Amino acid sequence: MTQVQDRAVAELLRIAPVIEELGARFTAAGEEIALVGGPVRDAMLGRLQNDLDFTTSARPEVTERLVRGWADAVWDIGRDFGTIGCRYGDWQLEITTYRSEAYDASSRKPEVSYGDSLAGDLVRRDFTVNAMALRLPGRELEDPYGGIVDLAHRVLRTPGRPEDSFSDDPLRMMRAARFASQLGFTVAPEVRAAMTDMAERITIISAERVRDELVKLICSPTPRTGLLLLVETGLAQHVLPELPALMLERDEHHRHKDVYEHTLTVLEQSIDLEHRLPGEGPDFISRFAALMHDVGKPRTRKLVGDGTVTFHHHDVVGAKITRKRMQALKFSNDEINDVSTLVELHLRFHGYGDGQWTDSAVRRYVRDAGPLLDRLHVLTRADCTTRNQRKAERLSRTYDELEERIARLSEEEELASIRPDLDGNQIMEILGIPAGRQVGEAYKFLLELRLDNGPMSYDDAKAALLEWAAAT
Repeated sequence: MTQVQDRAVAELLRIAPVIEELGARFTAAGEEIALVGGPVRDAMLGRLQNDLDFTTSARPEVTERLVRGWADAVWDIGRDFGTIGCRYGDWQLEITTYRSEAYDASSRKPEVSYGDSLAGDLVRRDFTVNAMALRLPGRELEDPYGGIVDLAHRVLRTPGRPEDSFSDDPLRMMRAARFASQLGFTVAPEVRAAMTDMAERITIISAERVRDELVKLICSPTPRTGLLLLVETGLAQHVLPELPALMLERDEHHRHKDVYEHTLTVLEQSIDLEHRLPGEGPDFISRFAALMHDVGKPRTRKLVGDGTVTFHHHDVVGAKITRKRMQALKFSNDEINDVSTLVELHLRFHGYGDGQWTDSAVRRYVRDAGPLLDRLHVLTRADCTTRNQRKAERLSRTYDELEERIARLSEEEELASIRPDLDGNQIMEILGIPAGRQVGEAYKFLLELRLDNGPMSYDDAKAALLEWAAAT
């Protein structure tokens, strides 16, 4: 416990200028204000970020008046929910009026009403570790539900009965899974039981809110933990049914892998390979493609005469399933296209065999992957979960060779921006035709020629174009 408190003191010293000045302003105006929820929890974990949440007795219009002239910028996009946002130096603040919110049996949006006390505000928080507050400006800790003890034991409990908490906001069930993955906490037995009993209630939550929680879970340090919890409680059946569907029956001779366990392992291995991707931080596209790469297997599973199990075309079927699920969860078109393309391409490498692809096939591999090539490298490497060390090493060497070939051809031919050797204007000039469908067909012909043969001189490309035109 002392260790938790020491970490909290060190973290709070960092934000002392912010909380002291803010506390003084609200107190002088006769209002209460407290640092609340996640920032208090994270301060005790030694992981405080630059986003600070506060709760106050002040109504939004009063809050806005009190922070204007003090904060560097103020916004009121959350006014309908009692929230005023502002920026002070490097800190992002959200200040929300004491409130309570609840869902009725069929609502997709919470009914918001203002509360009149800090105690009333804390009781509506999702978990005890998030139901702690630091009154300002005196920094008096309010912990009516034992959050600091649960934090020390790294366990998730609700302030009151979990059934009441999840009835008020069913999304809290998904947040339990997310926090388990983000923070490495266990979920109390009574909380897990309530999640199992009430799993279907998640269906009243909007797709956008479910999506946002799913993204946070998948981008957490250990998403397997939260995903297992979603499956075991039945929540996944309502938010990502493709995942539990991967638990296929094993054939009696155990001639195929456990697809569910394989998928979770591929996800973990893709996370281990994220250092290969540009940028910093977790890559949702790469991780979700790993999670969805085999979702076509249940629909394509067939037992053939000798007892062998096949999953022909599960890549194409899986891409369609992935697209449909992501559309239902309201992902952007770009995210849907990226993930479904990776799912569709994830088997392509296995046609490489012992390296017998032609340069033409390598060019097409790069062309089809486009800007997703680095992620496709990660997914393909992560998809090897064999326990046969010699086989794993052979696959790794083969993919090393393919990447080396791609790098060599890229240097020689600028593969990332493959285009025909003649552009549209040149095609029209050579053939003496106006812009139109024939130019597009000629462009496609020249692109295929470029993929097959590599770069061509102007004269060779012109001759090939004229020959093609004469034959069409």
